[in-house]
Amino acid sequence: MTKLKLENVQQKLQPYIHRTPVMKSRLLNEITGAELWFKCENFQRMGAFKMRGAANAIMSLSEEKRKKGVVTHSSGNFAQALSLAAKSLDVPAYIVMPNNAPEVKKAAVRTYGGQITECPSTLKDREETASKIEKSTGATFIHPSNDLEVILGQGTAAIELLQDHPDLDYVITPVGGGGLIAGSALAVKYFGNSCKCIGAEPMEADDAWRSMQSGKIETNETANTIADGLKTNLGDINFPIILENVDKIIRVSEDEIKSALRLIWERMKIIVEPSSAVALSAIIREKENFKNKKVGIIISGGNVDLQRLEF
Repeated sequence: MTKLKLENVQQKLQPYIHRTPVMKSRLLNEITGAELWFKCENFQRMGAFKMRGAANAIMSLSEEKRKKGVVTHSSGNFAQALSLAAKSLDVPAYIVMPNNAPEVKKAAVRTYGGQITECPSTLKDREETASKIEKSTGATFIHPSNDLEVILGQGTAAIELLQDHPDLDYVITPVGGGGLIAGSALAVKYFGNSCKCIGAEPMEADDAWRSMQSGKIETNETANTIADGLKTNLGDINFPIILENVDKIIRVSEDEIKSALRLIWERMKIIVEPSSAVALSAIIREKENFKNKKVGIIISGGNVDLQRLEF
């Protein structure tokens, strides 16, 4: 992995993504005692950072493979991201979604041109359905987080943040499937200046924290968290990157996530999803460690089900 490779990915992605704004809040700086810079991927195309990885993964395919299309299984943001990226690049997208996925998310995928196949919600059913589509269409499977090209694409959000603010002490991201934090950790390694990458995770879905402790990929028996985007497990491609390049992962409670979510909505006047608030709640939880430090926070997305507000 080289800095040049990441720079090439960033350049390649520019026509297909937004360079999202970086915002700050005087009040949140006062509450935390730190200087916070929020990289607002809630303003990204389709409303989340995942557009970056999806577009990069498709562009990395040969022309022949692109013609046959791409396939993934996802109930949420990556389903939308791959559909929109594929539409932008004139590539067919086959999306396997669990039959209990919210109608609003299915509607978004259809709007972006994704061809939905529904299946039962178990991982086994999702994988088997995606595999059948691969065989019948010749489409290439793209994993939402455990794919190197996806990881490199996700890392471009942190690259932009560090280009705007090269003197950050920390970059902190939520941790779900591991694509965002792995990409961010590589960005910090090659573009940061004595900067460290930290993850934030719900206590109710702390598989990444436990994986860092044990040195092997752990899973969750249950994942009863409002941060629904963070319920997935790490993979064999992103975990070694995380293990080598992430300083630590901070766990937070459900009440802490809700409190941080409310602060962002009320004080910054922006709509973010619960997963995005986990990073801020980690800083508030460990205030002393971040005092007088410059901290970049990746706001991962803003795709909120307005029928089910969490506060």
